[in-house]
Amino acid sequence: MSPATPITEGKPAPAFSLESSAGGTVSLASLAGKTVVLYFYPKDSTPGCTVEAQQFRDQLSAFTKRGAVVFGVSKDSIASHCKFSEKQELNFALLSDPTGEMIDAYGAWGEKNNYGKKSMGIVRSTVVVGPDGKVLKRYGKVKADGHAAQVLADLAR
Repeated sequence: MSPATPITEGKPAPAFSLESSAGGTVSLASLAGKTVVLYFYPKDSTPGCTVEAQQFRDQLSAFTKRGAVVFGVSKDSIASHCKFSEKQELNFALLSDPTGEMIDAYGAWGEKNNYGKKSMGIVRSTVVVGPDGKVLKRYGKVKADGHAAQVLADLAR
């Protein structure tokens, strides 16, 4: 995979269909009419990813009140997602993109710099898709702590 061109706000979001930790598959088409928050994270059960998932979990009712559904997306397997979800008592589904095709299409694959070592991987980011299937907002290279509150505040506007 190569770094994707970030998707553009106001343009249609790329279609996807991914396996869900809640069972079955989730597609963008199946979510038509809903505001969809897709947050992309590097790896289940790592410190930053745990903090981010917990904050989305703790604020899920506020997202729901604003008509939004939340999904976490990574390349981890469904088995890994289910273990992580159960341990953290997550109240939203995690989607598995083992090929990284959807992650790439949503501009969440790119160069990362970890303690001076450069590598390619999932860049922590979020895309909000409106009920009409168009990208409302894209957050790139976000910090895990406080990000859920930022997305929620923007949805309130």
